[in-house]
Amino acid sequence: MTMHTLPLAVAADHPAYAGHFPGRPILPGVVLLDEALFALAALQGVAAASGEIKSAKFLSPVQPGESLRLDYSATAAGVFRFELKAEERVVASGIVGFAAADEATS
Repeated sequence: MTMHTLPLAVAADHPAYAGHFPGRPILPGVVLLDEALFALAALQGVAAASGEIKSAKFLSPVQPGESLRLDYSATAAGVFRFELKAEERVVASGIVGFAAADEATS
């Protein structure tokens, strides 16, 4: 499997930090998954709504200002294994699948 990398930008003042958690802000896992899903959907040229998160693990919190990157590889047609990293620290991993273009429009 060939790994590819994309930088991800989540602003240090993203509104999700404000309430998660006051005094010790971390990026919610749902935001991490959203970033991965939208980036991988864009690569496929499909709507993010056609994606399905098949599995996800959250391994380390992301604090405001940390640079993120998405490392991914295709495992089958429309299926990707991914890791989200802050520097070399893996913060989340999982598998995302996308419906075929003709299935997504049905």
